Amino acid sequence: MTLIELDLRNRKSLCALLTCDAAKKRYIHWVFRYTSHMRCSWCTSSFSGNRHAQFCSTKCRVAAHRAQPPADLAARNRWLRHDRKRPIQVSGAPASSTDERTWTTYDRARASAAGDGLGFALGDGIACIDLDHCLVDGVLADWAEPIVRACRGTYMEISPSGEGLHIFGYAHVGKGRRRNGIEVYDRDRYMTVTMRRYKRAPLFLRDLSEVVSAL
Repeated sequence: MTLIELDLRNRKSLCALLTCDAAKKRYIHWVFRYTSHMRCSWCTSSFSGNRHAQFCSTKCRVAAHRAQPPADLAARNRWLRHDRKRPIQVSGAPASSTDERTWTTYDRARASAAGDGLGFALGDGIACIDLDHCLVDGVLADWAEPIVRACRGTYMEISPSGEGLHIFGYAHVGKGRRRNGIEVYDRDRYMTVTMRRYKRAPLFLRDLSEVVSAL
């Protein structure tokens, strides 16, 4: 049996066998590289594996690759990537939600492997209602139901954490708002984009002006 085949539950015994410093370093590197705990970019479930892996299964990987954003978003050159919610360029360099020089096309952002996923810089009349912690085990919280009901007919997706919703549409917000778990912006912000549609939301954007005014 090789060292890699040994059960990690017996790590203390294994370390005792590794008297050579170089061997210990190789083992520690292997443990760090192949047994990191991560969250699937598609279904958000936790899994262990190669620390560079983005998906917990082939099913999630295929679903993510087949997913598409609304054409109104894809057509705009306001895309970037994000690394733990920090905006970055397709090269991995820092990006800014207010500097269009750091944005790119949807195709280039989608093709990049930098960071954890896609992001979109709000603007051109496109706004987003961000509902934090409104999903518990996939069930919508009571306080969020009236908002989601009022936004039917526009694109909604589940946030990277699996606990929130991002509702995209057209609206003028001006100064952003943040209150009681509800955030609304239409400029100077970027939103992570997962393309995990909430309950078969349509792939187009509608006018959310009345909803935004009421929030």
